[in-house]
Amino acid sequence: MHSWKEKIGLGLLIATILTWSSHMIGNLLVHPEKLEKSAYQVVTDTSEEKTEAKVESAADDALTLLASADPARGVKLFKKCKACHTTEDGGKNKVGPALWDVVGRAKGGVAGFKYSAAITDLGGDWSYGDLDAFLANPKGYAKGTKMSFAGVKKASDRAALILFLRSLSGAPKPLP
Repeated sequence: MHSWKEKIGLGLLIATILTWSSHMIGNLLVHPEKLEKSAYQVVTDTSEEKTEAKVESAADDALTLLASADPARGVKLFKKCKACHTTEDGGKNKVGPALWDVVGRAKGGVAGFKYSAAITDLGGDWSYGDLDAFLANPKGYAKGTKMSFAGVKKASDRAALILFLRSLSGAPKPLP
């Protein structure tokens, strides 16, 4: 008399042999043809020109909305930013630099804050267009930046934020 362990082992062995043999027989009977090109083409454009064009067109949209944007809405939108930035005159740096008088200030220009090379290598001052492009996609604008924020996608939101940032000054810069 056979034990139940032997019966289970024999059953598994037979199942394995049947599976393997049916696979081998299937390979002998069917010879699939390789396609020259995929039946379903996925078209992707990885050119940097289109990405830059999208950022530039997004920037144009936000800059044209500056005249009609609501700075009070920018205050509400800035609540996400308060965890890392201060807005007071003489405010301390947090995870990010203090943003008082940021419009027109030199990029990487807050004393005592350790900027990434991605920001300091940009050079120049923060213009409205630069702020818009940075707010839209920080990592795309300054590749290698330490800022982990994903960006503000809606042009109207960016315009409101830029107007709020402009108001953080004793002498706000003229609108473009």
